[in-house]
Amino acid sequence: MDWFQSLFTNTGSVAHIVVLYCLVIAVGVVLGKIKFGSISLGVTFVLFAGIVVGHIYNATGIADPDGGYACPAKVLTFIQDFGLILFVYCIGLQVGPGFFQSFKKGGMQMNLITIGIVTLNVLTMLALYYLVFDTNDKTSLPMAVGVLYGAVTNTPGLGAAQEAINTLGIDMGGQNIANGYACAYPLGVVGIIGATIAIRYILRIKLEKEEEEIRRNQEDNPHAKPHYMSLRVENKSLEGKTILQLSEFLGRTFVCTHYRHGEEVFTPNKETVLHVGDEMYSVCAEDDAEAVVAFIGQQIEVDWQQEETPIISKRILVTQSAVNGKTFGQMHFSSMYGVNVTRITRTGMDLFADRSLRIQIGDRLMVVGPQDCVERVERLLGNSIKRLDHPNVGSIFLGILVGIIFGSIPFQFPGMATPLKLGLAGGPLIIAILAGCYGYKFHLVTYTTTSANLLLREIGLILFLASVGIKAGSNFWNTVADGDGLTYVWVGFLITVIPLLIMGTIARLRFKLNYFTLMGVIAGSTTDPPALGYANQTANNDAASVGYSTVYPLAMFLRILVAQSIILFLC
Repeated sequence: MDWFQSLFTNTGSVAHIVVLYCLVIAVGVVLGKIKFGSISLGVTFVLFAGIVVGHIYNATGIADPDGGYACPAKVLTFIQDFGLILFVYCIGLQVGPGFFQSFKKGGMQMNLITIGIVTLNVLTMLALYYLVFDTNDKTSLPMAVGVLYGAVTNTPGLGAAQEAINTLGIDMGGQNIANGYACAYPLGVVGIIGATIAIRYILRIKLEKEEEEIRRNQEDNPHAKPHYMSLRVENKSLEGKTILQLSEFLGRTFVCTHYRHGEEVFTPNKETVLHVGDEMYSVCAEDDAEAVVAFIGQQIEVDWQQEETPIISKRILVTQSAVNGKTFGQMHFSSMYGVNVTRITRTGMDLFADRSLRIQIGDRLMVVGPQDCVERVERLLGNSIKRLDHPNVGSIFLGILVGIIFGSIPFQFPGMATPLKLGLAGGPLIIAILAGCYGYKFHLVTYTTTSANLLLREIGLILFLASVGIKAGSNFWNTVADGDGLTYVWVGFLITVIPLLIMGTIARLRFKLNYFTLMGVIAGSTTDPPALGYANQTANNDAASVGYSTVYPLAMFLRILVAQSIILFLC
């Protein structure tokens, strides 16, 4: 049985390292599924599993003599940093396409609230640091930063802070900021959900009224969802005018997919001439339908499927990189290909096919026209599911390479002894966001399926958490039992709750934000999936998810950069 024992005691062997990580990750993932009420810690429990394993190895004397860890320190550091890079880059790719769009009219208020929450988190941490911590101890501020990121349940921020500590060469004296993170994290999760509940009762919010408000707003202000109707041309001023002129007269985006003049049914283009009495099957934005009917003519009932015509409709998947980033106006589907695109489905949402909307790899287009024309467009767009099943791994690692180079560029600011670097977290994050937004301009395809992105993200996160936990486990017990562990717990709870109560109240009273949307904004500002899960369970609508997705990109970006800035500017 010596061979079996060596798997757990020979800390320098590759087999031991693999077994160690598999054990920590497997146990952490299983235990993370256990729910306390409606709350579970998810993959973050891998951190705690790593702490336990690291403590056992240190307490029994099996730990590697060079670093005092369960495996060589250099191996731990490499796996930790690689996992962080992979996780952060995939996060950037996910949020990139909608990053700048989130600052539009409706999202601006939500993102201002997020900026307020992030700012108050930092100010609360600094206030408690000067009131509670030993400011003469150089390790106190880094530990406070670890508590801050445990309180807001943001793991990438923890990684960014650790990297900044390594960059500056701060001697932590055997301490690890992951200990502060681990102490504050559990109550951080509870505090975020507790704060949303407290806001509800403090401001006397009635869930039924909030649901009714969302329902009323949806009815009064319908989004630009596709609306289909058959019309007869009755406006005499349209006689002899073209489809293009009709669209210009309307001043609204309008698509005609089927047109009948006399006995002939065909797919019209922008040069098609209108005649009074002709019939058309059209698509417009839902809130434009009434104006379109009033301008063209009354709605009629026509079964276009029964017409003897080769016109068909087909949903086509965009897989050709040549069309990535092009607008619908640039593609000239109607005039050049004889078809019309009525709508686009992107990440589960139906969007109206506006001329200015850019096509992205992975979009699904509803194309209407003669069968041979539709097939020609299908060849143009690709429609190859198999191609998307294989993620573009080359572009991912090319982006990571550029991100690391960018993160290594030193930026010198007045009064700073050490130049500021975005590092292994900030550099790849910014490059990934920019690639997701503007990669098409460089013919760069950054698309990965949702499942592939999630898999890469989860692998990176659990590798990072396992490494951090194993490192922190060597002195975690001393921190909790003999050190400031209890202080980290209650300080972290205050860092969590105070900013959320203040900004939640302002969001409600000043911005009149719907409570369900506010729940999503709070969850997104803290990048906390358990809080989003609770919000979705409470709401019978998607308002919380919309709020979460609107602020999540900016929140993640700020959390990572703020972590590095605190260490670099204040330590």
